[in-house]
Amino acid sequence: MKTVIHWFRRDLRVSDNVALSQAVNRAERVVPVFIFEDAFRKGPDVGAARLEFLLQSVESLRKNLAELGHPLAVRTGKSEEILPKLCAETGAQAVFANKRYEPYAQRRDERIVGKLMRDGYGFELFKDAVIWEEREILTQAGNPYTVFTPYSKAWKAKPVPPPKSRIRPVPHPVGKTQLPCDPLPKSADEAGFPLTQTIPPAGERAALECLRRFLAGPVCRYGGERNFPAIDGTSNLSPHLRAGTIGIRTILAELNKARAKATPAQTPGCDVFLNELIWREFYLQVLHNFPHVTKGAFRPEYDRLEWSDDRKHFEAWCVGQTGYPIVDAAMRCLNATGTMHNRLRMIVAMFLTKDLLINWQWGERYFMQKLVDGDMAANNGGWQWSAGTGTDAAPYFRIFNPVSQGEKFDPKGEYVRRWLPELAVFPDDLIHQPWESPLLLSRSKYPDRIVIHDEQRKKCLEMFKAVKGG
Repeated sequence: MKTVIHWFRRDLRVSDNVALSQAVNRAERVVPVFIFEDAFRKGPDVGAARLEFLLQSVESLRKNLAELGHPLAVRTGKSEEILPKLCAETGAQAVFANKRYEPYAQRRDERIVGKLMRDGYGFELFKDAVIWEEREILTQAGNPYTVFTPYSKAWKAKPVPPPKSRIRPVPHPVGKTQLPCDPLPKSADEAGFPLTQTIPPAGERAALECLRRFLAGPVCRYGGERNFPAIDGTSNLSPHLRAGTIGIRTILAELNKARAKATPAQTPGCDVFLNELIWREFYLQVLHNFPHVTKGAFRPEYDRLEWSDDRKHFEAWCVGQTGYPIVDAAMRCLNATGTMHNRLRMIVAMFLTKDLLINWQWGERYFMQKLVDGDMAANNGGWQWSAGTGTDAAPYFRIFNPVSQGEKFDPKGEYVRRWLPELAVFPDDLIHQPWESPLLLSRSKYPDRIVIHDEQRKKCLEMFKAVKGG
């Protein structure tokens, strides 16, 4: 082909990019395009932190492409209207893009295929965001997996492809090939979403540095440290995986190198991290094969649960005023940074669903609006796991105690004190249950518990038993 448009979506990088690599290898000329779609500003789950990270990542991509002689064209509007016009404008024979797995994105791609084909243009999609997708890993009966452990074993039994090479610079870039561009908002604020959170550095270079730092040491301690929020023991790669500023094949290749250098005592940390990457793909294939999870419980009987609609309780949870320190510290961290430690995501999700008895979908939506790494598949899967309504779910009778969780994973109260300075004077043995010292609690101006865990636990079990029939 003479000219191909590469449509950047959630693959904002010039290295290890399958569709971009294919375009460069198969076409004489590649036109890189990013479309700032209406959904970025009007969708129900738009969040300032994620939008800011996206805009910064696109700006980083623009600079990287310019250095390689591939100017990025930016357009604003609906992709199904813009892409046929761009093909006509550039003389492109086809549009290449990397696959998306969300039901709404796949429906949009079907509309785009129809419009492009009617106008005589091709549209090719490539697997990029995952190693194994949709129905590439099935049970012996030919069905999608709904339990993680056997899925992960099947995943590990297949060879992992190597990363794709960084695209080559254009030998003699021609300035006149620069396409006119629509203005892109410089920030989430300019797009109409005031940013109140401090987000991590964005872009491909930041992603590679984040990976380098993690594999230089923390990954070897990951198995033991990943559950302790006061320790910086996680990879912090999830925003980059979500935006596509780093390729999954790159992460796995570098992880294998780190594991090869690790001592026998350190390799378990590498293996635990690999499992976390596989969880991501597990939830993506669940989303594709069981799209009803976007609208309700994976197990339909749980759609009959009689959840509470107590808005005051929900608001207290959102702003970190429930009276349970580990829950409130996690929520205040989310609201300030757009990030939350994975262990804390489970704790606050269980608290909302099994202590406050509020529908997991309320929490799912709030997370998507606040998280810089908000991803439909992982967020939905995590919430349904915690609520006990999902595929490989925690049984409904497994209910985290927020006090014992805090004492186990923040034993000295370091994380709690960081985000709840009003509790700084409490001793370690009271920091996770400040109501045990009424005098200190009244002086601290920290709220008392809005519910009693033991009482709510009984109500939760009764609520689930009513649906399960005993």
